[in-house]
Amino acid sequence: MNLLYVLGIFLILLALGIAVYLSTARNYQSADSVANSYDEWTEDGILEFYWGEHIHLGHYGSPPKSKEFIAAKYDFVDEMVRWGGLDELPTGTTLLDVGCGIGGSSRILAKDYNFDVTGVTISPQQVKRAQELTPEGVEAKFLVDDAMALSFPDASFDVVWSVEAGPHMPDKAVFAQELLRVLKPGGILVVADWNQRDDRIVPLNFWEKPVMKQLLDQWSHPAFSSIEGFSELLAKTGLVEGEVVTDDWTKETLPSWIDSIWQGIIKPKGLVMFGFSGLIKSLREVPTILLMRLAFGNGLCRFGMFRATRANLTSESEIVKSEVAIKS
Repeated sequence: MNLLYVLGIFLILLALGIAVYLSTARNYQSADSVANSYDEWTEDGILEFYWGEHIHLGHYGSPPKSKEFIAAKYDFVDEMVRWGGLDELPTGTTLLDVGCGIGGSSRILAKDYNFDVTGVTISPQQVKRAQELTPEGVEAKFLVDDAMALSFPDASFDVVWSVEAGPHMPDKAVFAQELLRVLKPGGILVVADWNQRDDRIVPLNFWEKPVMKQLLDQWSHPAFSSIEGFSELLAKTGLVEGEVVTDDWTKETLPSWIDSIWQGIIKPKGLVMFGFSGLIKSLREVPTILLMRLAFGNGLCRFGMFRATRANLTSESEIVKSEVAIKS
């Protein structure tokens, strides 16, 4: 495809996207609006058409290499499994996927790693679509549930897994507590999330503040935590054995943002499938995606990885202490 032709299409999409973006204000601030937003995107099928079964970023290697967008998303799951040490776990390991979307990661974890997977999301339409996409014999089931108040008893799962759900959570401390509460003693928590730079160390400057506000307003995010901040919240629950392990995958995931826009250029079939309203809805996201690329590329945001082991509480005083931490 001619480079100038591609550049021309990109600039046209960008200009139209900015026009739609500026003319349609949006600000999500409640759990209902998050669920409704994902319900709409799932019902119309636009996000699945362009992003596939995995509504998360891809892993492009270290250093990043050119890679097909959907393949990078599958690779992300495999890399997260290895990073979390989950590839050494036995068949039948129970795993909770918190914020499972339409179940892309859950199906890989069940099919390729033989885990017994339960995926939860706040969106009923995502649960419905996840069930439709899951073939018979794959040990993955899906439920509507709230990550801020999970319906499972304490110590229910061997592994708790979550990808890019944290920014939607209005209280990161409660989110951290719930993730660990449902984990069995000795079990493994593995989380991947969008994070803000720790502004306790380097405060946001004059251009970063409005960019961050737009990122929060546009995609149902009450706030981003920092890698350091969320790690501290996990530790403060009193439910972690040893240290919380963290990593930064910003470079490995960074190409995803431009690749997601590229999908709109190389998949013109979408213009026919989703019509004019679908085109407008898709164009509406282009400026936000570019702001995400700016934020992650310039250190305002970071892609954080978290791994923790659930403590094996043996004494009554330890149990009481952890319960107090969860309720406070």
